[in-house]
Amino acid sequence: MKRERIIVGSRGSRLALIQAESVVSELKKHYPESVFEIRKIVTGGDRNQKIQLGQIDSIGIFTKELEEALLDRRIDLAVHSLKDMPTIIPDQLYLAAVLERSDPRDVLITRGKLLEELKPGSRIGTGSPRRSIQLSRYRPDLEARSIRGNIDTRLKKIQSGEVDGVILAAAAMIRLGWRERITQYLAMDNFLPSAGQGAIAIEVRRNDDHLQQLVSRINHVPTWQCITAERVFLSTLGGGCRAPIAALASINGDKLHLEGMAASSDGTRMLRISGEGMTASTEETGRDLATKFLAMGASELIREAKVN
Repeated sequence: MKRERIIVGSRGSRLALIQAESVVSELKKHYPESVFEIRKIVTGGDRNQKIQLGQIDSIGIFTKELEEALLDRRIDLAVHSLKDMPTIIPDQLYLAAVLERSDPRDVLITRGKLLEELKPGSRIGTGSPRRSIQLSRYRPDLEARSIRGNIDTRLKKIQSGEVDGVILAAAAMIRLGWRERITQYLAMDNFLPSAGQGAIAIEVRRNDDHLQQLVSRINHVPTWQCITAERVFLSTLGGGCRAPIAALASINGDKLHLEGMAASSDGTRMLRISGEGMTASTEETGRDLATKFLAMGASELIREAKVN
């Protein structure tokens, strides 16, 4: 099937456009006659840099306007950083595909010092409650500073001396071509990433069979299996709230390994869990592990985060 002109919606940041271009590049391999146009959409998160990402109102701040553009037919498909997508999306829309996942780890960028080498009181910038809490658990003598802005803006805060380092997603630095600026890849034993981190998602209208079939050609199945387990785990926990929750799945043969983390909003309590299932039943694996996690006490942490 061919389509003359396909409008691809994307946020306007350099990173978002790189991600949209990677989707277009993959689609062109299968549909060389089609014309793809990237259209920039300004989201609430782009307009309001003062919203802290741990706030309940911040859910979907990087996706809502893109989804509205899809529903209004101003674009044909939307490209997202999957970790920004709420687990519940509008009924009329459909998460249709993901590209092969990049490195899902968090990374530290400093003037050269590793996390273990930073002096007590050093200021580490992050916009993520999950990262702040995991940092405080690993190095309680450091100060987590809440920062927003694009990657370049955050890195400039190191040069200006506003912070001594920042924690970012490895995938973002790699896609921007700044791998050499990474000081340290943070061990997942201490810094488990967000569900979907490192994956690029493609969203379409649910009733558009043509576009669903079109983008299915570029869906990376192992990544899809992993992010499905992660998102079901998050959804079962009630991960749309402010609770700092992390999840990461990996595949070995026909087995899927899933790890999860939840913490209290003040970081004083943290729980982790891991489990395995078959790649043929990723939703079941994510749901079963989350159910066990809730019974372990994660429900109390999440309930507390909803009221704080």
